[in-house]
Amino acid sequence: MRLHPDYADLAALQESEETRKSSRKEILIVQPYMKHPLQNRWTLWFYKNDKNKPWQANLRLVTKFDTVEDFWALYNHIQLASRLMSGCDYAVFKDGIEPMWEDNRNKCGGRWLITLSKQQRMLELDQYWLETLLCLIGEAFDDYSNDICGAVINVRAKGDKIAIWTCDTENEEAVLHIGKTYKERLGLPMKVVIGYQAHADTATKSGLGVKNKFVV
Repeated sequence: MRLHPDYADLAALQESEETRKSSRKEILIVQPYMKHPLQNRWTLWFYKNDKNKPWQANLRLVTKFDTVEDFWALYNHIQLASRLMSGCDYAVFKDGIEPMWEDNRNKCGGRWLITLSKQQRMLELDQYWLETLLCLIGEAFDDYSNDICGAVINVRAKGDKIAIWTCDTENEEAVLHIGKTYKERLGLPMKVVIGYQAHADTATKSGLGVKNKFVV
């Protein structure tokens, strides 16, 4: 039996559509979604101050990530730093490095430290912290990115702090390059000075007693 021309065209269209659907399914199977890997695997830590517990007991490993997509999924899921309670910290470090001076990768190092006023919390804290994280995971420090250990943000009633930790205070070339690049990425004015402190000095002194080893 011969189909009327209109029905024949309809049958051909249906067959063509089924073929296209089948092809799309095959494409989805053959070409799975690929995430974009980072150069390093990173760990997110959270600290909440409880004076009834030792410092290390207040530190909790949250999760690890090693792709661009997993970073953004994590960042968009957790609380913004500006909304954390006073006494809380976020720390993002390379996998295998704990956010404490005593860690073997940290004990000979130091930190580039930025201190923010209470007024800056709602205006700049989240922006600076996000840019800090992008510097870390994006390996923004060129050949000196291997000297990066991680970054910490401290939310405090008197003023918040953000710091990038490096592994070797004696590697002056690396430390200065990291500091200058970091300051530039944050868009800080030239007149704003940020300092680099050795962990060994921070561990034995407190507050204004810690001298900067380098400034940019």
